[in-house]
Parts: sequence; C-alpha cells; structure tokens
Amino acid sequence: MSDYIAYYRVSTERQGQSGLGLEAQRDIVHRFVNGTGGRLVEEYVEVESGRRCDRPELATALAFCKKTKSTLLIAKLDRLARNVHFISGLMESGVEFVAADNPHANRLMVHMLAAFAEHERDMISKRTKEALAAAKARGIKLGRYGQILAQENHERAQIFSNSLREVVEELQGEGPRTLASMALELNARGVPTPQGAKWYPTSVKRLLSYMKAA
Repeated sequence: MSDYIAYYRVSTERQGQSGLGLEAQRDIVHRFVNGTGGRLVEEYVEVESGRRCDRPELATALAFCKKTKSTLLIAKLDRLARNVHFISGLMESGVEFVAADNPHANRLMVHMLAAFAEHERDMISKRTKEALAAAKARGIKLGRYGQILAQENHERAQIFSNSLREVVEELQGEGPRTLASMALELNARGVPTPQGAKWYPTSVKRLLSYMKAA
C-alpha cells in the first residue's frame, strides 16, 4: 500500500479562501487514492502564481515525503508549474511524485509535457505583445476608451447622487443613522440604486462619498 502526500495549488488568495478549484483538485486526488488502495497521509495547499518557484508549502510537502518515504501526489501536472527548470529540480529532489491525471507518465514524458506547457505560455505572451505593438503602430491609444468610459461613469454617478441629496439630507436630519439603516430606509421608500437594484451599506457609502465630493 502506497502512502501519498497531496499537494494542491491555487493561483490567488481568493481561490484559496473560497475553495474555487481546490475542491476539484481534492476530488481528483481522493478518487485516485481510493482507486489505487493507497493511503492519504497529509495534504498541503499553496496559494501562489504558477510562474513562481519559491513555494514554502511545496518545500514542506517534499520534506515530509522524504521523512515518511511517501509519494507526492498532485491532481494535474499543470498545478506544479509551466516551467521545465522547476520540474527538473523537483525530479532531482529524489522524491517520487505522480500526477493523478497521468499516473503512468515516466520522467521523459513529464519533461516533455512541461516543455510544451512552457512553450505555449511563451507563445501566448509573445502573441499578446505583438498584438499590442501592432495596435500602437496603427495609432490606437491603448486604454483610452477605458479612461473615457470611467470618466462618463463618474459623471453619471455624480449626477445621480445630487438627485438624491434632498432625500439623504432628510434622513440625516432625523438623527444619527448608520449606513445599514439608511440602506433600509431608501429601500423602504422605493428608491432604486443607479442600476435599479436594492441599497446596501456599501452602496450608501459610495453615494455619500459622491455627494461629499460634489
């Protein structure tokens, strides 16, 4: 019976907190362990970018693998890195590892898969830079539309906040109010937000900030 140390990686802090992508990796790993009759000893979760190689959780997982003579188990090869040098370093660590999505991959195949992934990443980056350079050469001012749109949105929000000034001042004149109580009162009066939705403390806070800036 094989002992496995699971290593999961998510790219952002939000994914790590919400479980986005993490539960899918866990499901793949657990099904693999159950299917092989092995034993899952420990699990490590890393919140890092795929381009980085300094991963403390992975280092801890590898050390634990050496100590317990366990196999490092990952859900998919791309959860480690799209980087041949990083994969090579992992393989040279002496720790056995297996990807649940390709458990029969030998060392040569792992190198090839990592090389293809790294090549694709570089090509995407190259195509993006070429497209931006071509657009710039045609005289397109990158980001200009976004700036105009942001300014228009700001002006509309300013006009809307001014239209509610009398209502807000009336609420404030009734005594001290929290953002939550103001949101409840605006909803009770049937006053919609600029998007036609309900008010919440955060949207009331934005409204007051626009009124203050006017």
